[in-house]
Amino acid sequence: MSEHSVLLFPGQGAQDLGMGRDLAERNAEVMDLWKKAEKISRIPLRAIYWEGGENMDDTARLQPALTVANLGLWLELSRRFKPGCAAGHSLGEYSALAAAGVLDFEKVMELVSIRGRLMAEADPEGKGAMAAILKLDLARAAELVEAVKAESGDDPALALRIANYNTPAQFVASGSRRAIELLQEKAREFKGRALPLAVSGAFHSPFMAEASAELAACLDKCAFAQPRFPVYCNVTGRAESSAAGLKARLKAQMTSPVQWIDSVGNMFQDGVRRYVECGPKSILGKMVQQILAGRPGAEECQCLGVTSCEDLQAFQ
Repeated sequence: MSEHSVLLFPGQGAQDLGMGRDLAERNAEVMDLWKKAEKISRIPLRAIYWEGGENMDDTARLQPALTVANLGLWLELSRRFKPGCAAGHSLGEYSALAAAGVLDFEKVMELVSIRGRLMAEADPEGKGAMAAILKLDLARAAELVEAVKAESGDDPALALRIANYNTPAQFVASGSRRAIELLQEKAREFKGRALPLAVSGAFHSPFMAEASAELAACLDKCAFAQPRFPVYCNVTGRAESSAAGLKARLKAQMTSPVQWIDSVGNMFQDGVRRYVECGPKSILGKMVQQILAGRPGAEECQCLGVTSCEDLQAFQ
């Protein structure tokens, strides 16, 4: 059944107090991953995310913490489950590359630590922001974004845009703080909602261009191995099976939209029927169900969330 199964990793938003602690306290190998992650990131991740320290949503801290939580679960799950392919949502794509053997744990932790710091520092003046667009289909969400662009007066190169295509009824917009404020106002006219997100900038947009260039320079120095199985990339929504292709897609990720609807649709078209999410919260499985709803054959699909030791029992 592995050839019809995909391994999914969530990104920011899946964090939770105590994430990964139960498994680490039962498994010395997983605890060692947390210690390595702290050494590489130079952040006391366990004190912050296990004991309830301050600023758990801080991007620079969150990215290495969520990645080690994801990969701690995968370390256990990998002994029981062999996927046919993998994907990760935004930050989660780094976990997917680790699971596919493209990058080792230490290199992934180094990269996400750099990525988190660069994204946190990319907009020190707070010029950019993000908001979730709800209760509108893609056509209406696109109309809303265009209406805001016409009124905002922003530089066209930094104009509001859809940054995340999450489900057919949930999109995320990135742009200037003024444009996001205007988006919230105009969403009501379109009979939708726009909820601001607690992030430090306009991610997956040109606001991240400088940070993206710095991260790309780091990626260029990394040796990417051939993946053990294909990885569906955020930038294209399609499966990639070459090391060079995966590096190129990852270099473009920080300034490009997350094509999650296309990713899931292409997985389904390619024969995937079992979606196994590995992370602190089950978020992507719900998105999968919403994306595939109504498609012929979608009733055959199974979505499983692996968030704790207890969930791992389903793979005995």
